[in-house]
Amino acid sequence: MFHSKPIEERIAERQANRPDLKEGKHFEHGPAKFIFIFVIVFVVIGHLAGLLLLMALDLH
Repeated sequence: MFHSKPIEERIAERQANRPDLKEGKHFEHGPAKFIFIFVIVFVVIGHLAGLLLLMALDLH
């Protein structure tokens, strides 16, 4: 704000200082990886629970 660099310049400097991405590493952000895996597991468990429920109710 008060005589500081514009946001675009600060972002460019920050990105220039970051190391290059490593081959085969897709998630640089730990919490993003945790949330991604949690959602995948939640969907799979939800589908299995729904299947078991329908089988128990004999609606398949």
